Amino acid sequence: MNHRLAALSLLLATAGLLSACSGMRMGPGKPGATASLVPTAAISPNPTVGNVSFTALDHGVRVAGEVRGLPPNTEHGFHIHEKGDCGDNGNASGGHFNPAGGQHGKFGAPGAHAGELPSLVADANGTARFSVDNHAISLNTGAANNVIGRALVVHRDRDDFTTQPAGNSGPRVACAVITKS
Repeated sequence: MNHRLAALSLLLATAGLLSACSGMRMGPGKPGATASLVPTAAISPNPTVGNVSFTALDHGVRVAGEVRGLPPNTEHGFHIHEKGDCGDNGNASGGHFNPAGGQHGKFGAPGAHAGELPSLVADANGTARFSVDNHAISLNTGAANNVIGRALVVHRDRDDFTTQPAGNSGPRVACAVITKS
């Protein structure tokens, strides 16, 4: 009888674990990537750093992370740029990643650049935490919207979502190349 009770307990525990995991859209074999943001010399002093993960979903990529060292209670443009080069204070990264030739605008707006991300909003400690599902990008080798090898950039100012082609969000204060994990 004790063996049956132990087997039933194991079966129920396994079923609970599988049920908890069933809602997750990530899994083995799904590609992932990371970006470790470092400060540029565009402003001084500049303590802006951060870590961002990119996780493949069934349709898109989850972009999640934390950026620290921002001025408290401020908003900052946050974009994926076309080139994987953070030289020249991040200016070597080129313009916003835009494989479909869209207009600059708000994240998720119809026709917006694939590289648009929601603005970073720093809390009272200068930290911005975020997690967003982006359906305009991928981590698939050979896909036109693949972001691996491109730059992730934090701007000094808020994005106005209007000015073309980049939203008038000022100098690039932190940059990282997105690398496959």
